[in-house]
Amino acid sequence: MRNRRRIIIYNLMLLPGIAFLIVFNVIPMFGSIMAFQKFIPARGFFGSKWVGFENFAYIFQVPTSWQVIRNTLVISLWKIILGLVVPLIFALMLNEVRVSWYKRIVQTIVYIPNFMSWVILGGIFVTLLTSDGIVNNVLKYLGITENPIMFLSSNTWARPIFIATDVWRGYGFGAIIFLAGLVGIDPALYEAASVEGAGRWKQLWHISLPGILPTCILLGTLSLGNILNAGFEQIFTMSNSLIYETTDIIDTYVYRLGLVSMQFGIASAVGLMKSLVSMVLIITSYTLSAKFTDYRIF
Repeated sequence: MRNRRRIIIYNLMLLPGIAFLIVFNVIPMFGSIMAFQKFIPARGFFGSKWVGFENFAYIFQVPTSWQVIRNTLVISLWKIILGLVVPLIFALMLNEVRVSWYKRIVQTIVYIPNFMSWVILGGIFVTLLTSDGIVNNVLKYLGITENPIMFLSSNTWARPIFIATDVWRGYGFGAIIFLAGLVGIDPALYEAASVEGAGRWKQLWHISLPGILPTCILLGTLSLGNILNAGFEQIFTMSNSLIYETTDIIDTYVYRLGLVSMQFGIASAVGLMKSLVSMVLIITSYTLSAKFTDYRIF
């Protein structure tokens, strides 16, 4: 009876998460029927004209769609790669610090941005990078440039800025995962290597990196499922029509099609196709992680 009471309590703790999942993930799936209709809100699902796969055909006929897909893949791939490399390097460097209080302070500071939403961070970066912002004033003061650089209005600068700021926001959290992996390495290996005359660099190269390699493979394979999620909140907050050529992604494209242009059917078709591709990628990533790192959810 005691075990049953514990199980009931645990199940009750799951209820808020299950309710959130049902309201925001399961129920909206019924709206996918709009992808096969010329949806008109006044007529509803049952009164709107059924057009079959016309909306999907339209996606491949518009050149903008291919541009959006390309931008999504480029931005997402760079975020995934740098989102693994930068935290790994930082974790290895921080792991070499022997002053514990300094190590904790640095780890806390770099983790703080992860708690801040892109509404706040986006506003900060937009203010810093305007023509009369701090960055341009510093560059002008140092004599690096005479005329202000339009960072967020230039297709040359916008994409690297988006990638760099996203990596900056998340590398603190990624470093915690890698530090946890480094802590799990047997200290006897470092002691044996030190006795044999191996310095800190050789210990890092031959013990730390091989020891953390399974974590790197796991995070890398799991990241494949998010390859079509390039960061809607960030790009929606910091982007503008002048840089759509290099920064417009699937999510912002769907937003403009559905809520701005009122083309609900086409927007639903794009979103549904993205969801199907993402599902395949997630299944693939978990299959690979189970094969190479023996990571399984079920």
